[in-house]
Amino acid sequence: MTPSRNLSISWFLVIVKSLLNRKVAVVLTVLSMTLSLLLLMTVERIQRAAQDGFTQTISGVDLIVGARSGPLQLLLYSVFNMGQATQNISYDIYQKWAQNELIEYSIPYSLGDGHRGFRVVATNNDFFKYYKFRSTESVQFQDGGGFKGYFDVVLGAEVAKSLNYKNGDKVVVNHGSTKGDSMQAHDDKPFKVVGVLKPTGTPLDRSLYISLEGMEAIHLDWKTGAAPQIGQEIKADQITTEMVRPQSITSFFVRAKSRIDVLKLQREVNESIEEPLLAIIPGIVLSELWSTLSTVEWALKTISFLVMIVGLFSMLIALITSLNERRREMAILRALGAGLKNIAFLIVFETVMMISSAVVLACVMKVILEWILSPWLKTEYGLFLQAPSFGFSEIMYMLILFFSGLILSLIPAYQATRSALKDGLTVR
Repeated sequence: MTPSRNLSISWFLVIVKSLLNRKVAVVLTVLSMTLSLLLLMTVERIQRAAQDGFTQTISGVDLIVGARSGPLQLLLYSVFNMGQATQNISYDIYQKWAQNELIEYSIPYSLGDGHRGFRVVATNNDFFKYYKFRSTESVQFQDGGGFKGYFDVVLGAEVAKSLNYKNGDKVVVNHGSTKGDSMQAHDDKPFKVVGVLKPTGTPLDRSLYISLEGMEAIHLDWKTGAAPQIGQEIKADQITTEMVRPQSITSFFVRAKSRIDVLKLQREVNESIEEPLLAIIPGIVLSELWSTLSTVEWALKTISFLVMIVGLFSMLIALITSLNERRREMAILRALGAGLKNIAFLIVFETVMMISSAVVLACVMKVILEWILSPWLKTEYGLFLQAPSFGFSEIMYMLILFFSGLILSLIPAYQATRSALKDGLTVR
């Protein structure tokens, strides 16, 4: 073994023993930096998962078409079931566009009623066949299947869990109510649960799905928007196919046969003169909507960066404070032949070891926390922590912490080199 290597090992042992001699302060400093870096990476990870989940709430759909209003309004009530449409579109117009040669498939979507605080959505079985989210994931049934009769209902996962419903249970839809219970209920025509969807972490989980014919059936005798008078009700067994032909829908989703045709199809829909329609590209509107929420994102990141700065300065304070207690140690090293560069190297290398330990510990804690909390975040908040665990931002945060700590370590390193040998050997 060469003399230079022996010297390097000796210095390494000196540094390790020096850190162990101050283990309480060192552990607290490392823990402070670890938690600050962990917080920053966790905020970034959650933000990325939330953005991915938000912008991919609906996938595989090129256009959303509804009555002419605003793009954001159309998106909110068609995808997130928030708010109400200002106007419906006729079912005949929908069928005309559904048969357009540029369209691969379409999904009708109709809102109106509710059940115990959850929205009721009227659609057809194409919804379960074609609707996608998070790029390629399809709607899947946890139990049962799609509609077979007029009064069949399929429940989102959260609806079934919150209300403790299962297949075969009866569900009474409230007229025009999307919050709480309504005094006006379609209790003469209850629905039967025939399917429960698997959790998706999207608004799909918080909705009940009935057929378009079922929506028409429960409103057959509500001609004036109010419950029918006694004796004027239309019984369920009196309903015929012709009576429940859909008259209007809220919106519909469109998948074009080719990506090249999307803009052409959007322009044709928006310029339609038969009925005022609006076609939007959901991905673009979702991205614009997310950008409006960037203030919250930057606020969280700013707080996390401030915590990191506090961690770095706590390290700096600990190093500077320890210098007064280590004057004798420095003096002995100087007396044994250590130069000013060796003393500075000692301080800087100690800092590197502490920061490196903090980075490694933060990464390990982050992986463990994700492994433990991932199922819970998926179930409760719809946050899917998809790979990779460490993106570009997380790596940049590690480098920022490392080099910031390295630069700050030059301050106590410089102070240590200024300590005089005589001052270090003086008995105090």
